[in-house]
Amino acid sequence: MSEHPSRLIMLQFARRIALQQVDQIDQWIATEERREAERQQGERVRPPKPDWVLEYGIGQGAPPVEVHAGHCYSVGKRNRGITREQALSLLAGGLRACVHCRPDTELGLL
Repeated sequence: MSEHPSRLIMLQFARRIALQQVDQIDQWIATEERREAERQQGERVRPPKPDWVLEYGIGQGAPPVEVHAGHCYSVGKRNRGITREQALSLLAGGLRACVHCRPDTELGLL
């Protein structure tokens, strides 16, 4: 008897390895499908971005610092959505407008 495995045994081994790899790929696909479903669910239940944002300074009870358009990339973490009328009133009252998104221009104040 030969010390080397037969061609049939080697092919059966290769098949087992290939099936294990297919199983692993199927698990990866299932994980990605779950992640995509969770992402889509998150988008459906996430409230829409506000049209206007009021940013606050640091500290408890800090005063407002700046008004932003809702799409502004430079909105800080301390903020809340406001209405168009509130944004107009705050800007007319002298609160600073963001230099990046220029809400004063969008609102027609300049």
